[in-house]
Amino acid sequence: MNLPTAPTPSLVLASTSPFRRELLGRLQLPFEVAAPEVDEAALAGESPVETAERLAREKAQAVAARFPGALIIGSDQVAYCGTKRYGKPGTRANAFAQLQAMRGQTVIFHTGLCLLDSASGGVQLCGVPTEVRFRQLTDVEIGRYLDREDALNCAGSAKSEGLGIALLESLRGDDPNALVGLPLIALCRMLRSAGIPLP
Repeated sequence: MNLPTAPTPSLVLASTSPFRRELLGRLQLPFEVAAPEVDEAALAGESPVETAERLAREKAQAVAARFPGALIIGSDQVAYCGTKRYGKPGTRANAFAQLQAMRGQTVIFHTGLCLLDSASGGVQLCGVPTEVRFRQLTDVEIGRYLDREDALNCAGSAKSEGLGIALLESLRGDDPNALVGLPLIALCRMLRSAGIPLP
């Protein structure tokens, strides 16, 4: 006699990012997408690492009530070099200024990741840093890049999954997907721990 198996919890991505949606799709698991209404501003005295990880958790928590019994994925990324943070530029002028400031520098892109079990309230949380070394970019190269790539909604203005890779000298980190916005290696580990079968 076969014993009934517990139903697999549904999976929800608490993000409107098309990049995170595409990355999660690589795992070939069914999932829903929900927009978290979260203020992404840093708190006073908060480090970039703390900001990214807090916001990952808050994004997951923001949609939990809508999805009882689901596993909810929240993620956030903060780029920084020393005490300077680089958010989504929003305008071409801001993107140009960011890339000027980052040329020849090593910038850390810290990606916070949270998996929230809305049934139990259990939380798995981690951070995955990626060290990005920018080339000594000329103003002409920066302008040419911004003419060709829409990088205004990307922290640090450099989309490594697109033409932005040409701006870089090197990348160093545990998971190349983390830089795009969703650390799949860490997420797979969390999902397996939550009982989701993955190869």
